[in-house]
Formats: sequence, structure tokens, C-alpha cells
Amino acid sequence: MTRFLVSDDHEVGYKLEEILTAIRGEVVKRCEKIVDDHRVEAHHVLENNIRVLGLLTEAIKLAEDSSHTLDRSFGPSRAAGGGEPRIGHD
Repeated sequence: MTRFLVSDDHEVGYKLEEILTAIRGEVVKRCEKIVDDHRVEAHHVLENNIRVLGLLTEAIKLAEDSSHTLDRSFGPSRAAGGGEPRIGHD
């Protein structure tokens, strides 16, 4: 199983907001490829993608807020260096 997020078992990973930002960039690229396609199906897909972009942006803001809350409350994460998680337990 591929692991993307930083965890106890996967110390070299990405923050949630980093993954969501990368996905948002890929969706933007797809939108650019179909923006000039005037078929009904292309318009439908483009409209869906635009909605997805809005939802991704909202999710990125939430993930960033969580990271800021953890940083402010518990300092920088030490998980990548084998440290204990800032919140939660096994």
C-alpha cells in the first residue's frame, strides 16, 4: 500500500495540504485542456472540475488551519525525525 501522509509508520511523507494542493494543480491542468472544447460533455466535465477545485481549496484551507493549530499549540512536528505524534495515540 502506498503511503502519502506522514505517520508513525511512514516518517517521510507529505502534509495533507501539500497533497491536496498537488491534486488541485492536476485538476487545473485538465481544465486547461478542455476549456475550448464546446461539446456538451466537455462543458459538463469542466463544470464538475470547477466545483471540485472549489472543494479542494476549502479542504486545503482546513488542512492548513489544522497544521497552524498544531504548530501553535505543540510546536513543529517531530514525526519525520522519529518523534512522538503531537496529538493522538496508538
